Amino acid sequence: MSEAPRPDRRGLVQATAARLRELILAAEPDALLGSLTELSQRLGVGVVTLQQAARILEHEGLLQVRRGPGGGYYGKRPTEAMLERSIAAYLQVDAARFHELFEMISLLECELAPAAARSNDEALRAGLREVLARLDRSDTIPAQLAVEAALHEVLFRMAEHPLMGLLGRVTMNVFSADPAPEMFLDPEGVAAWRDGRRRTVEAILARDEELARFEVTRFRQELLERLSALRGGWER
Repeated sequence: MSEAPRPDRRGLVQATAARLRELILAAEPDALLGSLTELSQRLGVGVVTLQQAARILEHEGLLQVRRGPGGGYYGKRPTEAMLERSIAAYLQVDAARFHELFEMISLLECELAPAAARSNDEALRAGLREVLARLDRSDTIPAQLAVEAALHEVLFRMAEHPLMGLLGRVTMNVFSADPAPEMFLDPEGVAAWRDGRRRTVEAILARDEELARFEVTRFRQELLERLSALRGGWER
């Protein structure tokens, strides 16, 4: 008789982590899930497997192991800073290239711009007007990236989409760390960037959702075409 296949240890740990994650997210933050023995029995796995799965969730910021009186396994929620670090690490490890990061940011903008046009927050609208005023003074890559960061921060707040804001900030930070210098330094590229940004911001300030969507989509397409022409040079 052939020997029965041995279980995949790594797969068992990952499956246990997934089940434990579900328990955590189904409970209130800081809720006691049980002791090591209780949880291993509940999940039907050995204590060593549970401990290995628990370390994964501790790293994710979803679990806290407390020892001593009142100890046990407690569910948590990761902080925004922890989520930002995790997403940034993934983007960096995955070696996301400039054009991929740009596509991510510009896709978010296609939803953020029309949502921002609905905002009546005068302080944030004043922030957009400040972005407009900085456009003509942005002749260097650092200055242009600073304008982009300021614009996105206002858009995230105007649109009131926390998840989009989180993803956008992380992507923008990774994007800014290694920009493509060829994109905005020549006069044609700078003019196209300024014009596209000005049209989009003015549409938002006019509270015209459809025009804001049209302008940000047109800006995205124009720059993607420019990226396509430059892309071969980056990948050599």
